[in-house]
Amino acid sequence: MEIVYVYTKKRSEFGRQCNFSDRPAELHVDILPDPSLAANFIVRDPCDVAIQCAQDTSEHEVNTERFESESRGINHVEGGWHKDLNPEDMEATIRYRKKVEKDEHYQNTIMQIASLMEHCIKQNNAIDIYQQYFEAEEVFEESDEQPLAKTINVFRDPNEVKRTATSLSWHPDDNRKLAVAYSSLEFQKAPKNMSFDSYIWDIETPNKPEMTLKPVSPLVCLEYNPKDSHILIGGGYNGQIAYWDTRKGSQPVEMSAVEHSHRDPVYKVVWLQSKTGMDTFSASTDGQVLWWDIRKMSEPTERLVLDPCKKGNLDNALGAISLEFETTMPTKFMVGTEQGLVVSCNRKAKTPAEKIVCTYGGHHGPIYALQRNPFFPKNFLTVGDWTARIWSEDIKESSIMWTKYHMAYLLDGCWSPVRPSVFFTVKMDGTLDVWDILFKQNNPTLGVKVCDDALYSIRVQENGRFLGCGSQLGTVTMLEISAGLCTLQKNEKALVSEMFERETKREKILEARHREMRLKERSRSEQSREDEVKEGDGEETAEELLARAEKEFFEILEAEKKNERNQEKETDKEKDVCDEKNIQENETNGVASYARRKSVMLN
Repeated sequence: MEIVYVYTKKRSEFGRQCNFSDRPAELHVDILPDPSLAANFIVRDPCDVAIQCAQDTSEHEVNTERFESESRGINHVEGGWHKDLNPEDMEATIRYRKKVEKDEHYQNTIMQIASLMEHCIKQNNAIDIYQQYFEAEEVFEESDEQPLAKTINVFRDPNEVKRTATSLSWHPDDNRKLAVAYSSLEFQKAPKNMSFDSYIWDIETPNKPEMTLKPVSPLVCLEYNPKDSHILIGGGYNGQIAYWDTRKGSQPVEMSAVEHSHRDPVYKVVWLQSKTGMDTFSASTDGQVLWWDIRKMSEPTERLVLDPCKKGNLDNALGAISLEFETTMPTKFMVGTEQGLVVSCNRKAKTPAEKIVCTYGGHHGPIYALQRNPFFPKNFLTVGDWTARIWSEDIKESSIMWTKYHMAYLLDGCWSPVRPSVFFTVKMDGTLDVWDILFKQNNPTLGVKVCDDALYSIRVQENGRFLGCGSQLGTVTMLEISAGLCTLQKNEKALVSEMFERETKREKILEARHREMRLKERSRSEQSREDEVKEGDGEETAEELLARAEKEFFEILEAEKKNERNQEKETDKEKDVCDEKNIQENETNGVASYARRKSVMLN
């Protein structure tokens, strides 16, 4: 038998304050002295006591039990049906629905719920007198707050063999999740124990990834679908394209066939603006741009070879390493290449040769980042070698603005989604630079040493306040920047527009001046060449020039041979003269010696 005791308390006594009152003292324990203990008392004299300035403390450690928490979610797809009804049978569910809707009890219940729902809607529509409803019309007051960035969280690669965080993608709806692609980009370096997994992190739980993506090859790029946040697409190191549905587990739903995929690693995938939301395209260093429909991944729907000669020759193609697609310009896209060129393309052109419109050249190495300004799409940012450059579509010869040449290599960059004058770059020395071109152009507004390793990737949230930086050892650092760098300033759009227009006009004037100087130099060289021809015997054909050169060559050879023969003759004459002199001297000496011997004999 279970003993139950119910404690009751009046509702009026809940939350009452404590009332204290005076009362007389109460004696609980009375211990009388024991005379027998006094007989055993010994006086200690002298008594030595060590005293210190600090209190004596004891140190104690307790190792508590560790509890690991795990976050799990349930995707409730189907409603509560009758146990005898098969929810997958469409006709049965329709009949059951009609039967329930005709029930009088169901109609009364819906009417009651509708009145409650209407009451809640009216409450939500009530005006809050303390809320500012017209913040856009307020003038932003500039503060003296110094630009800064602080680390919020760090997500580390959980594997023993560390890999580079090559690509980041924020969840499109709530920005509470961050998808990270991990891959080793070092040439022909693939340790035996290296994992192929990539992860989706919850920004509140950095100790364990929320979900693991298991590709057949390490992912170099990974992107959320902006229309369906459950779908991600990734490009592998082996050139294949795969897509995942987070509702269906860690394995890819479908992959592209190897024979119809890229031949090199896929460095960038971008979702296209379409009615279905299932179209995407990818770029690789094999020189191809491929279009895909993820509902049919057996082969690409379209293919473009980045041959600058517009002949479609894959051997001469430029290796693609970055992509840019702006939804407001559905027919245009841009490709950043390994050779430092930006290729502007038109998707709706009829022939492959017409799809390549023009090129922009200004970098000495691969263009790792390429992005249009979200407020002024005609201007775009490129990051490569040791600089970041801002371009205008109207000028193909040179960029309109650029940063100084840094000591460390730049590996990625992007625009701020909320401020048109702010962009971010990451470098090989582990530094994040925040540039505000309205504030100053020579140096970054803020430089933060994020880690000691090279930073390979960066991605900013839609609110512009939080950003993630991926390092070479797979550490993703999440930072929060100050409010001044992510709040639209007064007249900022107009000022940035004027700056871009001014710099574009300046570059046009300089380019026209350079073109004029080149034409003058060319006309001068042509004039001097004509004067040289006039001074001669007239214009000669190629055969006549060759015959004259051959004749002059043989004449020179004959003259050299003649000189050699003359020198040999002179040498022979000199030898003959020397021999005659020697003979005469010998004869004279012989006569003299004979006379001496004869005179001696006579004496």
